[in-house]
Amino acid sequence: MRLHGPVRPDDRSLAGLLDLLLCWAAGEVLARVLHLPLPGPVVGLVLLLAVLGVQSSRGGGGEVRSGPVADLLLRHLALLFVPAGVGVITYLSLLREQAVPVAFGLVLPLVVGVAGTGLVVDRLLRRRA
Repeated sequence: MRLHGPVRPDDRSLAGLLDLLLCWAAGEVLARVLHLPLPGPVVGLVLLLAVLGVQSSRGGGGEVRSGPVADLLLRHLALLFVPAGVGVITYLSLLREQAVPVAFGLVLPLVVGVAGTGLVVDRLLRRRA
């Protein structure tokens, strides 16, 4: 018994993949040409958000073209962490030498992010009450 059939891309999947790739490429170009302080993929994500907003405002029934491709990428998200894991193992000796700065660099933003989120939620709940 097969759990998943063969992958057969249809026009909708290819259009969704094209949306993702065009947003990524446009973000890279904009970041370089405009000398933005953000990486190209981040700019591409903002563009993708705009594309999704336009698609959903046209009344497409809540379904967007990039949905099937996004689902496929999310199903295999763990594979995207393999290069990062290999990089950590490669530089493990350097990480051991710089353990204190790395720990501060990881823990401090986490604490600030959680505290900031808590403050925002607290203010929003007080405003609502």
